[in-house]
Amino acid sequence: MKKATIALVQGDAAGIGPELMAKLLTSESVSSAANIVIFSDKRLYEFGCEIAGVRPPVHDVPDIEHLDFSGGLPNLIDISCIDPQTIKLAEVSSTCGAAVLQFFGQGLAACKNGLLDGLCFMPFNKASLHAAGLGEEDECRWAKNFIGHQDRVSEFNVIDGMWNARVTSHIPLRVVADHLTIDEIIASIKLSNSTLLNAGFTSPRIAVAALNPHAGDNGNIGREEIEVIAPAVERAQSLGINCAGPFPSDTVYIKARDGEYDCVVSMYHDQGQIAIKLLGFHMGVSVHGGFPFPMTTPAHGTAFDIVGMNKANVEPAKRAFLMAVRMAQSAPCK
Repeated sequence: MKKATIALVQGDAAGIGPELMAKLLTSESVSSAANIVIFSDKRLYEFGCEIAGVRPPVHDVPDIEHLDFSGGLPNLIDISCIDPQTIKLAEVSSTCGAAVLQFFGQGLAACKNGLLDGLCFMPFNKASLHAAGLGEEDECRWAKNFIGHQDRVSEFNVIDGMWNARVTSHIPLRVVADHLTIDEIIASIKLSNSTLLNAGFTSPRIAVAALNPHAGDNGNIGREEIEVIAPAVERAQSLGINCAGPFPSDTVYIKARDGEYDCVVSMYHDQGQIAIKLLGFHMGVSVHGGFPFPMTTPAHGTAFDIVGMNKANVEPAKRAFLMAVRMAQSAPCK
């Protein structure tokens, strides 16, 4: 099998991303899994190495057109845009957000142009991104617009083969019900099915969560299950998708944990995030599904509370990187 070439995008300079990247590159399972192209300011890469107390060697290249893996080393493209000595750790900063958008943008462009097979990024800070002018709900939507992608995209969270999808994402809880339509739920189920197929599942089993307590209790606690969610599930089933629901959200994740389903489609952000993170916060991977190439990141954030202390757990980053590699090799994400 041809070795995949994966973009490794630097995270927020004020968070744990730089030290995570350094630790990640010391792993033999990571360095041997793919050809790696690092998008970072070299000064920030070296700063992360200092915090982590390691210095994995890299090969400097001027741009994406001059990649050279003959020496077996990750290639680093130096995007000189942020001096780590001029920022304050553990603080929201438009400077850090702007640097991330440069790193991320160049990695995305290389993937869009077919020069790389997938992308894994270290943690971003949404507040810093918004301060830098993100202009979108989150980095997933920004990436979609940046590459001019027309299809639906969504974030999935994964622990040990158990996937969680969302119909709505980063919106206020008070407006979630207004955003739930039959078409939106069907689109989320279809995207879940196609993303799991691209991740190597041969016949994904998808559970759909209810919105209201006790799945609405036959309409006594809301009618979204009867009028919106159940009809969406039935229509998705008619398309040949192996899905079922709506299930009460306080038990559906137990079914997924116990292996009855591969993926749960949640109605809103925290409905799934709380369950997933309780079941495996230190194993979590986020997958940005629906893009024409695999894109992953560790499911945690920038961890301002431990930045600079060399306490960051590299395991989620390692899982995220290897997930991107597996998805790039298992099926075309087109």
